[in-house]
Amino acid sequence: MAFLSGHILPRLFSILLGTAFVLGAGQASAQQDLLEKLFRRNKDKDSTEVRPKKPLESYFFDDSVRKRSLFAWRADMFRNDIHPAEIDTMPNRFEVDYPFLRNDVGAAYLGNLGAAAQPLNYFIRPELQNFSFLTAYDSYIITPARARFYNVKRPFTHLSYFMSGQTRNAEEQLRITHAQNISPSTGFNIEYFNRGTRGIYSSQRSKDKNFSFAFSHTGKKYSIHAGYIYNMAEVRENGGVQRDEDITDTIFNPPSNIAVQLKDAQNRFKGNTFYLVQAYGIPLQRVTDEDFSIADKSSIFVGHAFEYTRYFKNYSDTREKTNEGFYEHWYIDPDRSLDSINESIVDNRLFLQIQPWNRNGIIGTIDAGIGYSFNHYYNFSLGQYLNADLKGNRKNDAYVYGSLEGKLKKYVSWNAGINYHPFGFRSQDMRLDAQLKISAYIKSRPITLTVSGFIDNRSPNYWDEHYFSNHFVWNNDFAKETETRIDGKLEIPSIGLEAGVWQSLVKDKIYYDASGVPAQFDGNLSVSGVYLRKDFKAGIFRFNHRALLQWSSHEEVAPVPLLSAYAAYFIDFFVVRNVLRVQLGLDGWYNTKYYAPGYNPAVMQFYNQREKKLGAYPWLDAFVSAKWKRMRILVKLQHMNEDLFGERNYFSVLHYPLNKRMFKLGFSWGFYD
Repeated sequence: MAFLSGHILPRLFSILLGTAFVLGAGQASAQQDLLEKLFRRNKDKDSTEVRPKKPLESYFFDDSVRKRSLFAWRADMFRNDIHPAEIDTMPNRFEVDYPFLRNDVGAAYLGNLGAAAQPLNYFIRPELQNFSFLTAYDSYIITPARARFYNVKRPFTHLSYFMSGQTRNAEEQLRITHAQNISPSTGFNIEYFNRGTRGIYSSQRSKDKNFSFAFSHTGKKYSIHAGYIYNMAEVRENGGVQRDEDITDTIFNPPSNIAVQLKDAQNRFKGNTFYLVQAYGIPLQRVTDEDFSIADKSSIFVGHAFEYTRYFKNYSDTREKTNEGFYEHWYIDPDRSLDSINESIVDNRLFLQIQPWNRNGIIGTIDAGIGYSFNHYYNFSLGQYLNADLKGNRKNDAYVYGSLEGKLKKYVSWNAGINYHPFGFRSQDMRLDAQLKISAYIKSRPITLTVSGFIDNRSPNYWDEHYFSNHFVWNNDFAKETETRIDGKLEIPSIGLEAGVWQSLVKDKIYYDASGVPAQFDGNLSVSGVYLRKDFKAGIFRFNHRALLQWSSHEEVAPVPLLSAYAAYFIDFFVVRNVLRVQLGLDGWYNTKYYAPGYNPAVMQFYNQREKKLGAYPWLDAFVSAKWKRMRILVKLQHMNEDLFGERNYFSVLHYPLNKRMFKLGFSWGFYD
């Protein structure tokens, strides 16, 4: 009856009404014409209602991806391409909530969330060309290359929250993601992060916030990825504890009574970014309405990319008796510091992509592009102030780039590229890179070998050569760095095995020396690494291991621990099949002793201290995590072994102790509305 009342009866009523109108007018021939029009109109209406939705038509995605209800990717800002991105909804490694510990063997960090961190793995340490003062905060920053784009068949919302410690020194993390599609090819999403701590030690408060709005359209011929990004942090800087013995030999309760170097120092930075990358495809073969994409058609793509980024940084402190020896110089004001710098970049690129035959063919795409950037740097200096010249410094840069890539079905993929700066302030910089990936399959289980490498001849970044502040002043004229790197990786997911090797040779390496200022090593630096990951399963038992061995030819230039390791031992089982899954166990980090970095708050940089070796301390967490339908729940005792063994030497950065034992709760929930 509902079907009759909702569909058949209204249509019969409209037909009868039209018929009555015609009969009343006494026009027999008009009656026939009107009836035919009414029947035709209702027939068209029927066909419209059953017409299927227009599918996702894009050369970026194949049929297997289109079928998914939810997937994500990142946009390539230099060429017409995308890179798949994982969506964190799985229970594995959910207990690792610090962003700088998620994907490797550990990090040196100041002890609390929201503060500076540096990977123990030399080969993944960031080296930022633009606004290098944020190098120590790279794990918190969203960039256009890291921004995620989503395609969802239903609106998707993901909420995560973690909390630990007492209210007065609580550590909190909040993450919100919402993604929604306007059409199968067009969508938008927002991501918001709020991380920070009130700190268990004196003057340790931190607050980091990130916001990203992203819009994408991936059509049959035209695609665009655009967005806005906001990054900020406010960090109280205590300079570390005055005496390490207050941690190793004495128990202070509360820890906030331990004397620290700085009491009134703070770093603040803010950044705004607008970006877009777009391309239009011109197929060289006929395209029909039945073609979902032009991925298998010979095509030419014309594209454009734009980015505007501006960062501001401010450091402030007050001179007190307790910090008299911490900074050697007070150049501008003998009583207080208020150092400000800012940097902005406007970058435009035009690129061309040729798809000779098939986008996934042995020669899939040929890319070429040209770019021009306008850079502005402002740093207060006494000379500029006396001359009333506060315009800052402007630097322009031109570059060209190109690449080739291809595939041989699912067995081989390769790419090679070049980036060259013919003129501008990075004149004659050049980078060559290449990668080859070979896969074999045994009973549909892949074995993949990847070999890659690059040669990079790069100019020093601006702030390594020019800086003026209350505590530090330098004007350097450094030579270009030249790095040659090669690495190989073997992956066998079916048995939980991954092995890798790295080899880097750097000439004229730029680094921050023991005095906390930039220096250049006049010679060749060699750093080698061997990595192994092996996960074992035995019934409900899981034994996961990651280990990295590293060697540096000059430890004063690039200090690395000989051994860095992560391990997780736990049981993994279903309480209710396909409904409630639980993981219960321990995980931890360890590295051998080495000259771990020091940290300079005034310039927000790690430096190579030679005062004391740190390490050989195991950090252990006990955890229970569960996945109940779409919700993940975490209960963790962080640093459970504190004061049990290890002699309380829990320092990973000189004079900065890690957090004491804390109880942590967290959850993550995905909604599909």
